[in-house]
Parts: sequence; C-alpha cells; structure tokens
Amino acid sequence: MALYAIGDLQGCLEPLERLVDELAFDPARDRLWFVGDLVNRGPDSLGCLRFVKSLGTSAITVLGNHDLHLLCVAEGIEKARPRDTLDAVLAAPDRDEIVDWLRRRPLMHVEGAYAMVHAGLLPEWPVAKARALAGEVEAVLQGAGWRRFLARLYGNEPARWDDGLHGDDRLRAIVNAMTRLRVCRRDGAMDLAFKGEPGEMHAKSIPWFDMPARANATHTIVCGHWSALGLRVTGKVICLDSGCVWGNSLTAMRLGDRRLWRVPCRESAGREE
Repeated sequence: MALYAIGDLQGCLEPLERLVDELAFDPARDRLWFVGDLVNRGPDSLGCLRFVKSLGTSAITVLGNHDLHLLCVAEGIEKARPRDTLDAVLAAPDRDEIVDWLRRRPLMHVEGAYAMVHAGLLPEWPVAKARALAGEVEAVLQGAGWRRFLARLYGNEPARWDDGLHGDDRLRAIVNAMTRLRVCRRDGAMDLAFKGEPGEMHAKSIPWFDMPARANATHTIVCGHWSALGLRVTGKVICLDSGCVWGNSLTAMRLGDRRLWRVPCRESAGREE
C-alpha cells in the first residue's frame, strides 16, 4: 500500500486526473490524503468533489476554508464572492448529497506519525489535544445545529487561544487555526490578516510551524493553504500547496519515502483568500 498526500485542488480537476495517473494510483491498494480546499477559484469544483467523494475510504480529505465557504454559500448563510467558481456545485442535481458529505469531513486527521490539517496548529496544542478540539467542531458540523454554527463562523476573534474559551468563540478559534492560519505573532496570537509571502511578514510575526517550543512537533504535520509559501518540506512539516490555481503546479508526496510528483497547471480565477 502507498499513501500519497496531495495539495490544494481548488477546483482544478484536470491536473488532479493527470497527477493520479502519474502515481499509478490503485484505489484497492493505495490511499490519497487531500489537505483541504477541494473547491473554488478553479474551473471544476463540482468535478473535484465528485472525484474525491467517489474514492470512498481510499481517500481522506480535511476541511479547508474554501470548503467551509461553500457550505455557507450553499445554505444561504454567506453570499457568493465575485471570484467564486461554485455555481456548478450549487446547481448540481446531487448538490444536497455533496453538501452533506462535505460537512462530514474531518477538520484534522491523525495517523501514526502524521497529522494532517488544512492550514496549521497553534504552538501550545499537542497533537492529541488538537485532534480532540477538531472533534468538538466536527460534532457540531455533523449535528442538527450545523447551520447555526456556520452563521457564527466568520471573524478573526478571539486571536489567542485560551482553554477557558467556550461556545462560538471556542469553535471559531479552532476553525481559524486549522483552516486559515499562516503566521502567529511572537506572543502566540494568530495574525489572520496576513496572506503574503514569508518575506512580507511583520517583524513581530513568525510562521506557525517555526514557533518555538511547538507542542505538536512530535508529529509530521501535513498541510496546505499557504500557496504564497509554496512547497516546503522539512523534517516535521510538509506544506503541499504549490499554487495549482495560480498556474503553478499540483503536488503529491508519497509519505513513506517522501518522493514528490508535480504536474503543471493552468492559471485560474485568482489568488486565494
């Protein structure tokens, strides 16, 4: 069995199909991990959702910020944005089935020495704690009150984690860290406004994975989200968003030996948010 992790798709189905062919992926034997953001800005979000969904237990995908945005738009909680490419999903005959499947995806996946999350983890969270916190969000998303939760999802506060947080603030902080985080202030607060390249950071900010004494460094973190960072592979961090939707490439890594595959992509609708 081979285990492959694949970077952000953002609606780019054709490069995914080429990449899977190059991997000689066998769903009866191999498994694919997707780091989230299956949808939006690329030309075929519906195709990406149907493709990953069709793989059943041969694929695991965590939720990204664009995936959550799709849920909000589909339920009338948020308006579509000018650069969204979600119309085909919203008009699909299997729309309700897809939305139900998507909201039941995990926020974080932990297996052996690896932990997969879309964006990042706060430095004070050990992996076991982060997995438990993700479970709190998943329980709400998969429960009867999921629409109410989505209606209170958006916002940058609270920027700092506190174990005493409760209710919507607690859930929002967990989601923001796991689906939107790129950098932290050196005092540990999330800087969610930053979307640029590492060299453009404020002097008081640091990439989340470079925070000192990071409690989750016990595992190798597999993530995406930060396309301006590009592909980054270190001992304990594998960042796989290589900017497919920007016209760069879609990347897969075989986790067992860290071999990389990359296929070129055409530029699509624009920079992620």
